[in-house]
Amino acid sequence: MKMIARILPLFLVALPVLAQSTPSSPTNPWKSLSFLQGTWEAKVTGGQNVSGTGTYTFASELGDHVLARHSTNDPGCKGPANFDCGHGDLLYIYQDAPGQPFKAIYFDNEGHVIHYNVSTPDATTAIFLSDSSQPGPEFRLMYELNGAIMSGKFQIRMPGQSEWKSYLEWSGSKRTER
Repeated sequence: MKMIARILPLFLVALPVLAQSTPSSPTNPWKSLSFLQGTWEAKVTGGQNVSGTGTYTFASELGDHVLARHSTNDPGCKGPANFDCGHGDLLYIYQDAPGQPFKAIYFDNEGHVIHYNVSTPDATTAIFLSDSSQPGPEFRLMYELNGAIMSGKFQIRMPGQSEWKSYLEWSGSKRTER
């Protein structure tokens, strides 16, 4: 009995510490971006008389720590001679730490790297905005799900300008799993 009387006060002091260190029930960090997940058809149009089709897939990777977008282009892309119809790119969305805002990094086969801050103003919209404090143009990538159609825009705003200009736009439906 004496032993329990000596241990009980120690246990009662340690209990709040144990409660704080016990992991809480896991939440889905990707909930606000879940509407993006899957493989989507893309009919692409651009301000440079560009047209083509392809697909892109948003999927969880690296133990659910990254949401990755991989794109493919179908043959038949049409555009001016200086447009890269064989374009390839990767987009990785992540958090620096749990509960922190989403960020993204974009890479393409032309050597471009863009760092984005990601926001979700509503349940069917994601906006990727480059850092305006960096020199050069700003970039905005937007996805919006309207019914069963996902629409996207890649826009550019040149230094000193107030308006965004669309470089590419696309839309299409989600591919069904087979």
